[in-house]
Amino acid sequence: MNPVFCAIDTDVLYEAKELVDALNGEVGGFKIGLELFTAHGAAGYRTVAACGAPIFLDVKLHDIPNTVAGAITSLLPLQPAYITIHASGGAAMMRTAAEAAAAAGEGRPKLLAVTVLTSLDSDDLVSVGQDADVGEQVVRLAQLARDSGLDGCICSPEEILPLRAALGNDFVLMVPGIRPSWAPSNDQKRTLTPRQAYDAGATHLVIGRPITKAQNPVEAARRIAEELA
Repeated sequence: MNPVFCAIDTDVLYEAKELVDALNGEVGGFKIGLELFTAHGAAGYRTVAACGAPIFLDVKLHDIPNTVAGAITSLLPLQPAYITIHASGGAAMMRTAAEAAAAAGEGRPKLLAVTVLTSLDSDDLVSVGQDADVGEQVVRLAQLARDSGLDGCICSPEEILPLRAALGNDFVLMVPGIRPSWAPSNDQKRTLTPRQAYDAGATHLVIGRPITKAQNPVEAARRIAEELA
């Protein structure tokens, strides 16, 4: 299976649909983020998900436990493969979210914890009052997520090896911050190439702009697939 989830980071529905139609079969699935979901809601989601590929719904839920559980329940009819919630919301919030997802049975979405956003480094954590090393904080939050019943986490490429060592091979690692050697880094501060991240133990690679902003997105997706083969 192609491990790449292509990030469809736009709030323009026809653009999203054109990208998905062009790239379906060239990548393993698609990530729908806050831009598209906030602008178009469930109807926009269904327009994109009609392609039949797995969908990673990256809404980063973070609220009191009952509210997050209710949000998960509301999302179940959309049948996403993955949904994100913030691990910093705490163990109780994550446990109730996992219980809500379990109501969907075998076809339930897998829940992934957001640990430390890949746009942040240690200086950024200090600025918001978290005097912790980024890598240590990621492992701490990922362990809390696993112990709270979540299926995996979002992590930067640099945290793949320590997370695999701490959490084993069954914990899903969905890894953004992936930049092919031929693509600009943009606002991602902790990056690896697709091959490096996959070899390190990433389950899935989230790749957006190197594909979607390429002059030929299909060609870019195929180039990444060739590097992973």
